[in-house]
Amino acid sequence: MNNLLDSLSTELRRGTLTLAVLSQLQTQQYGYSLVQSLEKSGIAIEQSTLYPLLRRLEKQELVRSIWDTSESRPRKYYILTDFGVEVFEKLKDEWIKNSKELYKLLEGDH
Repeated sequence: MNNLLDSLSTELRRGTLTLAVLSQLQTQQYGYSLVQSLEKSGIAIEQSTLYPLLRRLEKQELVRSIWDTSESRPRKYYILTDFGVEVFEKLKDEWIKNSKELYKLLEGDH
């Protein structure tokens, strides 16, 4: 049962991570700062999950990256594109709508 529960939890979490990451990229962030801000919100994400997700979001033109080389250690920052902001707002609305409906189901109101 634990393997099944782990698998279902991973599946459930997979879709929500994209929305969580998009929500934090309304302001420019680098990878580690993004991990920290998500963790402060109670959402753990491994760097091995984050960076492929960021590459995918960049390929989908939802996020763009910028190298900051002004410090001795260059950092790659990520931020939503205009298209990313638009998609994020629509996903957020969809998430809120679905969450309300699911909550009603789980509470037995349907």
